[in-house]
Amino acid sequence: MSVVSSSPAQSTDQSTVETAPNPLLIGQGLPPFGDIQPSHVVPGIEQLLQNLGHDLEVLEAQLGQKLNAEPAVSITWADLIDPLSAITEKLGWSWGIIGHLMGVKNSSELRTAYESVQPELVQFANSIGQSQVIYAALGKLKGSAAWTDLDPAQQRIVDAALKDAELSGVGLSGKQKETFNDIQRSLAELSTQFSNHVLDATKAFSLTLTKPEDVAGLPPSLLSLAAQAARDTAQNVEEDTPERTGADATAEKGPWRITLDMPSYIPFLRHSQRRDLREKLYRAFITRASSGELDNAPLIEKILELRSQKAHLLGFENYAALSLATKMAPSVAAVETLMEELRSASYDAAKRELEEIKTFAKQHGSVDAGLEIKQWEVPFWTERMREQQFNLNDEALRPYFPLPNVLEGLFGLAERLFGITISAADTQAPVWHPDVRYFQVSDTAKSEVIAHFYLDPYSRPAEKRGGAWMDECIVRAKIQNRESAQNSDAFKIRLPVAYLICNQSPPVDGKPSLMTFREVETLFHEFGHGLQHMLTSVDYPGAAGINNVEWDAVELPSQFMENWCYDRDTLFGMAQHYETAEPLPEEDYQKLLAARHFMTGNAILRQVNFGWTDMALHADYRPEADETVWEVRDRIAKKATVMSPLPEDAFLCSFGHIFSGGYAAGYYSYFWAEVLSADAFSAFEEAGLEDGTQVSTIGRKFRDTVLALGGSHHPMEVFKAFRGREPSTQALLRHRGLTSQSSKENGMSQAA
Repeated sequence: MSVVSSSPAQSTDQSTVETAPNPLLIGQGLPPFGDIQPSHVVPGIEQLLQNLGHDLEVLEAQLGQKLNAEPAVSITWADLIDPLSAITEKLGWSWGIIGHLMGVKNSSELRTAYESVQPELVQFANSIGQSQVIYAALGKLKGSAAWTDLDPAQQRIVDAALKDAELSGVGLSGKQKETFNDIQRSLAELSTQFSNHVLDATKAFSLTLTKPEDVAGLPPSLLSLAAQAARDTAQNVEEDTPERTGADATAEKGPWRITLDMPSYIPFLRHSQRRDLREKLYRAFITRASSGELDNAPLIEKILELRSQKAHLLGFENYAALSLATKMAPSVAAVETLMEELRSASYDAAKRELEEIKTFAKQHGSVDAGLEIKQWEVPFWTERMREQQFNLNDEALRPYFPLPNVLEGLFGLAERLFGITISAADTQAPVWHPDVRYFQVSDTAKSEVIAHFYLDPYSRPAEKRGGAWMDECIVRAKIQNRESAQNSDAFKIRLPVAYLICNQSPPVDGKPSLMTFREVETLFHEFGHGLQHMLTSVDYPGAAGINNVEWDAVELPSQFMENWCYDRDTLFGMAQHYETAEPLPEEDYQKLLAARHFMTGNAILRQVNFGWTDMALHADYRPEADETVWEVRDRIAKKATVMSPLPEDAFLCSFGHIFSGGYAAGYYSYFWAEVLSADAFSAFEEAGLEDGTQVSTIGRKFRDTVLALGGSHHPMEVFKAFRGREPSTQALLRHRGLTSQSSKENGMSQAA
């Protein structure tokens, strides 16, 4: 393994002292997290880009000679894709580590370094995407007689590379190319700023409560978490301030620190008996990053304007059309058709649900007759109504879902469905935080290790962005086996490694992480993404795992896995009391099943509103038009909400999915993929979930198609290989407890 030093050796006092190698330049294997510091970022990336720039020049020169050769010579996969992949993988390894740390171990030093080198990185990415030589070589490879010798994965990779080049501005020149590149750099910078503003705004607000009446109604789990937050804050405060009083905070006596972090914010809104404090917290949440130095509103307008300009430069009517060029959905109209079908199926139910909540609240004397219920009251009364209707309390279920048990149940399900064994491997990998776990995945039948993954489960609002996600650490690939003997195999399989990141309730007061059922579903969801990354059988990085999977199909495995949280065998395989080991009572399981569709109309409509707003902003909004961003939001809200947002509601300012994530003009993907995932799960239901043999057989087929094929085939081909037909929206509506006369049995066939 060759390691490039970040700087040459220097002489001191006539003795040579060798500078330590920059850990970001290793370029392979597990990241050495214990060695990486923010100070490594700038010199490491600058050196890396210099090295890769040279490699790119060499590749272009070699390809140029072949393209201009007389007589003509062919371009092969080995001539083009292998060396190009080597460049992009080295870049992805180093930059991926930095991006990962920005999400899980954010700091001002890391931000400064990241923002310093980001423009250079964008410029280098543009130089690859806009390389005329590489684009011509791709075209020649596709048009050659050898094209038919490539397998489907290779052909998909070449086709995707051609499309990526076209969407990267390879056809632009002169002033247009210069403008395009400026836009790319600006969008990258704005995206980073947006994300940082949300993180900072979330951290900046808290409520420190000191009186018992302030915390009336709060469950013990939140009181413990809030006391721990007060203690953590006190440790970081040097001055003699009120925050210092939290050093000895306890769950019983306080003080208690309530934050906008989800494990604190959500249960407070659901359980606090202090309407005024719920209002204060709610208003703080919906106005995050919407004022002062952290105001994202100007960034939103700049981002939308630049995306529109980018789309026009590439010949698209709007950014939504540009986004859909690489997705399953054939058009904005097709997405809107799906949104309208779901809206019409859920709107009346959502309206009826809201009226029921209003009635319930008034009956219990909290909301005066004639007065409208407010947004910060809905979660509280929804929870009370849920408790009364189903005798079900989320907080009462926490003791039955300690993280170790949930992992045991999840891993048992994975073995039952997919024939894999998951075991702890914590000592085998460096980690970025003491709470991070490391696991290995083995093929049970073959008794061989096939993948690994990290799990970072707990919320850390001071340094970790909110939400949950899966990301790639290492991608599966067939690589040259440099360690092999002369007569042994020349290649070996590089095993995939995934990052699984959650923000669930951390261990508190000596207790393990006691999870809400929603947190259990979230873990299953992210594990589904991880399975597609880890169980791929594709040996080309460009199509292995989630790579080259159309974005509106990438949620299929994750949403599929959520369904198993309600499966009897799965649930009872993990739901055990953390103190007594008693299983979840049967009556509580039945309550979970009965409550599954509670408020489902509002849940669907909420997502429709987000998805439609996203699409409207990227298809309809024009900076020069009369309609503002917020008027677009309000226009969609009129048809996709049953409770109008408050005038000061600035949720767009924290809508990271579309302004700092990968879901721009693609938030609809959650529903598009849920059509696929619900129909896929129906295959198990039709066979009988209680039939272990059938479940294992179908599970293996799901592994061999959806999980194994990755981006080597179009998602519709992959789905049909598993299901034997095209998907139907009926399963989604049935799983959500709704029906729709407008549903088509093959409602997504246009996307094939």
